[in-house]
Amino acid sequence: MALTSGISSFNLDLTELVEESFERCGSQLRSGYDLRTARRSINLMLTEWANRGINLWTVEEDSILLTTGQAFYNVPTDTVDILDMVTRTSNTNTTNQQDINLSRISESTYSTIPNKLTTGRPIQAWFNRQSGNADINNNVYLAQNITSSTQNTIVLANVDGSSVVNLRSSGYVQIDSEIIGYSNISNNTLYNCYRGQNGTTATTHTAGTSNLITVQYLPNITVWPTPDAGGGPYTLVYWRMRRLQDAGTGVNIQDIPFRFINCFVAGLSYLLSVKIQGTDPNRVLFLKQDYEEQFDLAAAEDRETAPVRWVPRNMFYSR
Repeated sequence: MALTSGISSFNLDLTELVEESFERCGSQLRSGYDLRTARRSINLMLTEWANRGINLWTVEEDSILLTTGQAFYNVPTDTVDILDMVTRTSNTNTTNQQDINLSRISESTYSTIPNKLTTGRPIQAWFNRQSGNADINNNVYLAQNITSSTQNTIVLANVDGSSVVNLRSSGYVQIDSEIIGYSNISNNTLYNCYRGQNGTTATTHTAGTSNLITVQYLPNITVWPTPDAGGGPYTLVYWRMRRLQDAGTGVNIQDIPFRFINCFVAGLSYLLSVKIQGTDPNRVLFLKQDYEEQFDLAAAEDRETAPVRWVPRNMFYSR
C-alpha cells in the first residue's frame, strides 16, 4: 500500500507563479521583460484585492501609547483600514488592565463635536485615510533652529518672504529625517508639535533655505476626548488591515496563504492575456470568468468562522 507524502508545504515562488500564468494564456515566460511586466500586473492585482474586502491574513494588532493633550496619532503608512479599536488602561502586561471599545466615527461626525479640546478617556475615534505619500514643499523652510526634543513650537518661513499659507491647518511635516506632527498653524508658526513621529527620532535641526520642509500625508487616528493626565496612562490598541507586500524579484514566495495560490495564478493569467498580443478573445473571457470564480471560492473561505454574537451595539462595516 502506497504511503502519503507526509508533507504539507506546497508553495510556488514568483517565477513559478508567472510561468504557470503564462502557460494558462497559451504562452511562455521567455524574457526578462516578460517577468517585469508580470510583476507590474501582480502589483496592480494585489491593489485590487485590497479593494475587494478584508484579507484576514493581513489583519494585525498594534498599539500606541497616548500622550496627554495629543488628539491625533499616525499609523503605519501601509495601513488600508482600521477594523477595531480600544483604549486600554494600566500596564498591558498586568492582569488588571481594562479595555473599553472606541466607537469609530466619520469625518462628518467628528466635525460636529462642539468642543474638540475636551479632555478625558477617549471613547470615539476618526480614522483619516491618507495616502502615506510625501510632498516636498519648494517654498517653506525652517526659519529658526530647533535645539530641544521637547520644543513644541516651530517657526517656518517662505523662500519669497511671504506668509506660509500652503500648509494644512494640522498634520505632519518632515525636517531632515524627523517627522513632526502639529495641531495648528498660525501665520508662520506650528503649534502643539509632537516630535519623533512615525518611528523617527526627535533631534536638533538647523535653520536655512537649504532645509526645505516635506509635507507628509500620513494615515492617522484622531481620538476624542483628547487624553487627559488624570485617568491614564492610556494605550490605543487597534487592529488594522495592512497592504499586501509587493511582488519580489523572482525567488521569493508571495504574501498570500496557500488557499489563494490558484486564485493568484488565475488572476495573473487573465491580466497577462489582456496584454499578450494575439490572445484569443474567447480565451481572455474564459480566464476572466475563471479568475472571478477562483476569487469567490478563496474569499468565501477566508472569513471568520466563529459563531455570531449579538450585543446591544449598532455598528456595522460598510464593506
